[in-house]
Amino acid sequence: MPRIKIEMPEKFIYKTEIPIRITDINYGGHVGNDSLLSIIHEARVRFLKHFGYSESNVEGSGIIMIDSAIQYKSEGFYGDELLVEIVANDFTGIGCDFVYRLTNKESNKEIAVVKTGIVFFDYEKRKTAPVPEKFKKKIQEMN
Repeated sequence: MPRIKIEMPEKFIYKTEIPIRITDINYGGHVGNDSLLSIIHEARVRFLKHFGYSESNVEGSGIIMIDSAIQYKSEGFYGDELLVEIVANDFTGIGCDFVYRLTNKESNKEIAVVKTGIVFFDYEKRKTAPVPEKFKKKIQEMN
């Protein structure tokens, strides 16, 4: 089976710091894959808030994560402070990708690279919605 390869963007437009909690540690003594998705979820909420949005309201539309891909690079341990960098890119008519780079803040060692597919959603109509132009423009101006 071919390995997942996530293409790294030239630039990340947002960063935040998130500590690895004891509840993020699995039986192997390092951050678990389920916890890594929770960490990027927190980072995504912070990213959206930074731009004045929430997952339920991006210029009137909600967002839904439709897929995810993770490349693990090294272990993360309890107490490590992660620097999480994010960019939204590869816009389509109804969605985009969010790309995340997680790095150990102290050692600068890359922990993981993640890509999530996002679609915009009209919760009243229960169907996908077009990418809000104002959101797209705001993100593209920062790239």
